[in-house]
Amino acid sequence: MIADDRALVDRFLDMMAAEAGASKHTLAAYRNDLDRAAEAAGPLGRASTADLSRLGNSWADLAPATVARRAAALRRFFGFLVDEGLRKDDPSSALPRPRFERPLPRILDEEEVRRMFEAAEDRAASGEPTAVRNLALLELLYGSGLRASELVGLPRGAVRSGQPFLMVFGKGAKERLVPISTRAQAAVQKWLEHVPAAAPWLFPSGKSHLSRVRLFQVVRAMAADAGISPERVSPHVLRHAFATHLLSGGADLRVLQSLLGHADIATTQIYTHVDSARLVELVNARHPLATRGR
Repeated sequence: MIADDRALVDRFLDMMAAEAGASKHTLAAYRNDLDRAAEAAGPLGRASTADLSRLGNSWADLAPATVARRAAALRRFFGFLVDEGLRKDDPSSALPRPRFERPLPRILDEEEVRRMFEAAEDRAASGEPTAVRNLALLELLYGSGLRASELVGLPRGAVRSGQPFLMVFGKGAKERLVPISTRAQAAVQKWLEHVPAAAPWLFPSGKSHLSRVRLFQVVRAMAADAGISPERVSPHVLRHAFATHLLSGGADLRVLQSLLGHADIATTQIYTHVDSARLVELVNARHPLATRGR
């Protein structure tokens, strides 16, 4: 990288550290991405749209995530130069924009979920506190579609008898109402008999609450009890199963978006791909042409 570019990058990184609070690791990653871009496009301080358009070919063999990260670093860098009056134009519109194929979520079918519940219920019937707790965890994961962080962070009084909803603090500290089934209410009430009255959390552990790592381990153990490969199951897989099975039952996509706490319905639409077989069946059964004879 030429001296002029190095000075600009240093100023940019100083801004990132001071105003954005970027860590040393993040700053090093930005510097590396900008260095690699300069090798392919030439000096960044005077790079044109034509220079940046060449990066598409240079980055052709890179993973889409890497291309997206490098392009994002350059956009932020050029935005900084324009904001600081160091450049009059922003050539970043010429940067490549990789298309991502969102992977389909792993799910369990309804029979596998039933087996997990049967195994958990059999253990909880003994009254052993850990087994009672695990059944309550399973009911809330699959019955309400909670994220792992939302579940373990529930306060002791989150589930109240007779109230069909609970308030959840999701990503970005956003609140949403989540329905809770009578089954889940009953399982939680049994678990509360084992939770100290002074405990601030519904699922306390040590000086805090159950960790996400421990929840992951608990869910995998319950899968093994049901004869399901533990590698296939996690709290997030149960959340996916909640969404997919609701969609199979006829739930509206907008309703599902609200229940899952998705900011963008595009995130929710992944479940239409998972449940494509049901959608084809729906078209064949309900579309006016389906019953029209030749």
